[in-house]
Amino acid sequence: MSQMNRRRALQLLAALGTTGLAAGCSSGADSRSESGGTPIKIGLIAPMTGGYKPIGDEIINGFQLFLTLNNQRLGGHPVTLETADEGETEKTGKAAAEGLLKKGVLALTGVVNSPVMVGIRDTVEQARVPLIGSNASPKSLQSVVYIWRTSYVLDEPGMALGSYLRQELPRGARVAIIAPEGVGSRDVVGGFRLGFGQDDPRIAGEPVWTNPTISPNNNTYDNDIRKVLLKRPTAIFCFFAGPPAVHFIKQLYRAGYRGPIYAPGFLTEGTVLNEVKAIEAANITTALNYSADLNNTANRTFASAYRKTHNTSPTTYATASYDAAQVLDKAIRLAGPDPDPQQVNLALGKIGQIDSPRGAWQFNQPRTPQQKWYLRKVERDGQLLSNVLVNELSTLG
Repeated sequence: MSQMNRRRALQLLAALGTTGLAAGCSSGADSRSESGGTPIKIGLIAPMTGGYKPIGDEIINGFQLFLTLNNQRLGGHPVTLETADEGETEKTGKAAAEGLLKKGVLALTGVVNSPVMVGIRDTVEQARVPLIGSNASPKSLQSVVYIWRTSYVLDEPGMALGSYLRQELPRGARVAIIAPEGVGSRDVVGGFRLGFGQDDPRIAGEPVWTNPTISPNNNTYDNDIRKVLLKRPTAIFCFFAGPPAVHFIKQLYRAGYRGPIYAPGFLTEGTVLNEVKAIEAANITTALNYSADLNNTANRTFASAYRKTHNTSPTTYATASYDAAQVLDKAIRLAGPDPDPQQVNLALGKIGQIDSPRGAWQFNQPRTPQQKWYLRKVERDGQLLSNVLVNELSTLG
């Protein structure tokens, strides 16, 4: 700037007055401080009705807890959380996803049911909007660009438990397998047989496949349990969650079985242990990627805040959803001051390790977690039944 221009500029500033200049600068700074970035929308898909509603509640609670602890912001941007009811079918889940996309969300999260995840795959990929799934993760969901998962692949809990039991069960043991017919069950059972040994003679024949209903009654599993008990098992491996888990545990006990039960941790997650008796759940051991009593800094913070807010211990469902928010927080921050869905998706591949309540993990090439799995046993914790951590099983993913 020339000396003349500089002098002229100073004269103009003096004419405006220092008060007006200061007010103008202050106004801009305050506006940026209050906004903390441009507002964004995140779409959350979860069951708000039907048999999977308790799991949907956990997923909503986990994501909202992260927002609460972070001033309702992700990556420095104020967030509006748009929710949509996944329902119980692929059709209702697809309608939920399409409705949220029409609202211009920056990213999607949630999804409980595996058929829904498979059903919305093409919708998400074509929209080019990232989905950070926090529960459903079928093995068949491959070669995706915009779908990431903070939970697990469904064959992993069975694989972790199968590998453990291969070493622990004695020669001559007989393991019967029972699970509801469906994509998720076949993944879980396939993982168990892979971990245990496909041709291991201790597996008592082919699995018994039950009705896949998520609203069972007091006799739904009686006939299938009889088929299982005819195999004269010394141990049972099963896969149930939510209301079906409650009914299965009760009906298996009523049928007279008193041996050990092994399962992915969904069997005893959420409200299940509030609805069964200690004697009915006495011999249940599970494998899961989270236990509420894990002793690390991230979990102490998370579990304490969750108990204070909801008066109950958090589950793997809430944890995966909390981590989905944490993942988005990192990716949106990396994507810059005015992020779009494609920029966020690219940033998801660069976020590195997540300091999670479950223990540190990171995304692998298929966009799922590389993480630890834990062995848990149902035991009394005071007056309540709890999933008590036994030890670490393996790292998968």
